[in-house]
Amino acid sequence: MLHHVSGVSPFSSLQCLIFFTICLHIAFNTDFDIHVKLYKDTTRSLSSECLGSDRPVISLGLSDFALDIRMPGVTPKQSDTYLCMSVPLPVDDEAYVVDFKPHASMDTVHHMLLFGCNEPSSTENYWDCDEGTCKDKSNILYAWARNAPPTRLPKGVGFRVGGETGGRFFVLQVHYGDISAFRDKHKDCSGVTLHLTHQKQPLIAGMYLMMSVNTVIPPGEKVVDADIACHYKRFPMHLFAYRVHTHRLGKVVSGYRVRNGQWTLIGRQSPQLPQAFYPVEHPVDVNYDDILAARCVFSGEGRTTETRIGGTANDEMCNFYIMYYMEAKHAVSYMTCTQNANPEMFRNIPQEANIPIPVKSDMLKVTHGHHEETKGTDKSSLLQQAKKEEEEILDQGDFYSLLSKLLGEREDVVHVHKHNPTEKAESDFVAEIANVVQKKDLARQITNHDERDNTILVRDRIHKFHRLESTLRPPENRHFSLRQPKHGEGSWEKGHTGDFHIEEAVEWPGVDLKLGQVSGLALDPENNLVIFHRGDHVWDENSFDSKFVYQQRGLGPIEQNTILVLNPSNAKLLHSMGRSLFYLPHGLSIDKNGNYWVTDVALHQVFKLGAHDKEPLLILGVALQPGSDRNHFCQPTDVAVDPITGSIYISDGYCNSRVIQFTPKGLYVMQWGEETSLGRARPGQFHIPHSLALIPDFSQLCVADRENGRIQCFKLETGEFIREIKHKSFGRELFAVSYVPGGFLFAVNGMPYPGEAEPVQGFVMNFSTGEIIDTFIPLRKNFEMPHDVVASEDKTVFVGDVHARAVWKFASIESMFFLFLISQLHISYLQITDGEHKLDSSSGRILGKLRGKGGGGLNLGNFFASHKGYSRKGFDRLSTEGSDQEKDEDDGTDSEEECSAPPPPSAPSSS
Repeated sequence: MLHHVSGVSPFSSLQCLIFFTICLHIAFNTDFDIHVKLYKDTTRSLSSECLGSDRPVISLGLSDFALDIRMPGVTPKQSDTYLCMSVPLPVDDEAYVVDFKPHASMDTVHHMLLFGCNEPSSTENYWDCDEGTCKDKSNILYAWARNAPPTRLPKGVGFRVGGETGGRFFVLQVHYGDISAFRDKHKDCSGVTLHLTHQKQPLIAGMYLMMSVNTVIPPGEKVVDADIACHYKRFPMHLFAYRVHTHRLGKVVSGYRVRNGQWTLIGRQSPQLPQAFYPVEHPVDVNYDDILAARCVFSGEGRTTETRIGGTANDEMCNFYIMYYMEAKHAVSYMTCTQNANPEMFRNIPQEANIPIPVKSDMLKVTHGHHEETKGTDKSSLLQQAKKEEEEILDQGDFYSLLSKLLGEREDVVHVHKHNPTEKAESDFVAEIANVVQKKDLARQITNHDERDNTILVRDRIHKFHRLESTLRPPENRHFSLRQPKHGEGSWEKGHTGDFHIEEAVEWPGVDLKLGQVSGLALDPENNLVIFHRGDHVWDENSFDSKFVYQQRGLGPIEQNTILVLNPSNAKLLHSMGRSLFYLPHGLSIDKNGNYWVTDVALHQVFKLGAHDKEPLLILGVALQPGSDRNHFCQPTDVAVDPITGSIYISDGYCNSRVIQFTPKGLYVMQWGEETSLGRARPGQFHIPHSLALIPDFSQLCVADRENGRIQCFKLETGEFIREIKHKSFGRELFAVSYVPGGFLFAVNGMPYPGEAEPVQGFVMNFSTGEIIDTFIPLRKNFEMPHDVVASEDKTVFVGDVHARAVWKFASIESMFFLFLISQLHISYLQITDGEHKLDSSSGRILGKLRGKGGGGLNLGNFFASHKGYSRKGFDRLSTEGSDQEKDEDDGTDSEEECSAPPPPSAPSSS
């Protein structure tokens, strides 16, 4: 409890909890590398003063360093001045830029661009960019405008600099728009800090700039389109971020990949919002002969003369930036498109590209640097204005807008968390909250108002949040990242192996579904969960004879729907199918078009099914006939479909030890693999190839070699062995493997054999290194035979268990932290309105279930101790005030536990 000190205003309750959250966050990260701390302290001190010619290069460890690039104290003399300066790469060998951190404000800077080249246009300390940026070819590495947040690259991706092929200089270009901010003649040192690493990155980042150069906007014209389109003629690239840019007349900018007449959205945004690089929602691949197309929509209303493309604030621009990555051996660092190769195609552009994205008028004022004076304004009108803003937020029904108002900050500050929640580090978010707390007393936002009015205002805000929280909670894939990634993964902090952690999402009701043996899981293109189960059929010792012929045909096919499509958030059944088609379902995968690929071990067949088709689209294998030739399978286990080529890969299976490739139409191409010989299993040998994970980023196929307890990865094109991933903690069996773009592998193992200690659990691995990042087990029920695993790009993981007949959902620990923060807002509401320190039932459920308990209190020591690598010291006795009791000991689980004997060591278990 904070007591009032004479002469010092007490914190508001909401402010206290935010401050406390920051303290806890600091406690999380006390083991940061000392070099990183030195780097952060240095950049903080340098942010408020201009740098001289001695610009810091800060070591971040053995292979990483930071380079600060700042304007050397300039004062532009006129508006729309472009100034450039250069910094040499401080090392001779090859390095990779893996992160950018801007230091600028739109109060003084319109936009910044960072180029890479070998020879700057000038050797001066800085120069007018009219002289050019680089004498040789320049590559855009980074762009910033309008208070955009930091840009982070995916893991394993970097911009290559130095060495034989990379640029040796960085050139910073700063556009100073309105110089009224320099009336006090101060010196500007805007710029960007780079995080570089010597660790070779498997994927090389680049920038593709689409730009209109000849658009004319007539005065008063309501709608003017600027279209750009080019054929792509290079090796495949993968798009992961985009940025739009216009000046004041731009309404919306949209970018697409066009393939065979089909338009796939890359990104769409209002250029009047902070011009960040936003993540491509569903990463897009671009192949040879695809078309990249973009449209900018302008309005000439309010102008009395023509507006053309140009470099001043009164001109216009139409730019669509794309960040991509390519395999290192094919990488091109910079490409442009400035034409419209096919104007006719834009007749078919999706209608969304023509619809402006509305931006509130006060946002426009902030965006363009207009600040309203509130000094001397009538107090009551300020209070009314605040309430009016609150009602606008309620009308929007937008969680992040509401959160921004609760924190008393501009909406655009929180905007990045709405559109880029998983990429923005939680440390930055907490820093922004800390900045709000430092600048503002949340209980005194209306200047000079009496204490009662302030209390009412804060209470009303929290009340509205309390009332709407259940309907405004963000979707499952929106959460703030607490994990500090490793060097080279786009972070400023030194990561640790245990910093990424997932736990069971105990609010998810899917674990209690009434299912048969769960054999397969997959996520469809809409990220819905699809379950493949066996209904009332069971695979046991009576199912097959010694020649693998199915012995229970008399039971007939399964009469229940064996394929269930569920909402991943609430487990609501959306669709079901598969009645009377299968005898013993096994593997399930879904291709990029939403088709289901399933295997049946009794039928010895593989099926391709449309999501809503009653009859299979393709059948491979001969029904009920096991075999080992090109036309027969023997208990096939899984299927993977290459999203680029459409090639089909089948693991076959329990009685064959091979992987077979087919064309998209089902024609045999090749196969590889053989039975495991006596002694240690050699590369390319299998003992039940049980599960497949296709890694298109690296053109690899990884196989869960079940009874050999390992993962083997092969080249897609040739079947050539690449590497093995094997850990002691796998035990003797590894059942399933799943890959998430960005470099994560997820896997589940089997129950230990008698006398062995390795537990049945799930694993999270770094794909590049094979290192285990995290392990996980359920809080409700127990794993018995986890048979399949699937993970989404936001690291939500589902595990299906063939014996427990259950499906668990797991989420990263940052989701749990988000629920904790929301719950604390509930507490603040109760403290303000009732003056009592106890939780309502809904808050109690949320808080209790963070650790799988149903009690009303939250033991913060227990909660944060679940974050691996965190020390509980100093928090053991901490709890939310007002809970009736606190249990420090583990009380176990209150749900039923089903136990099953481990499989005998003499023979592999059937599933």
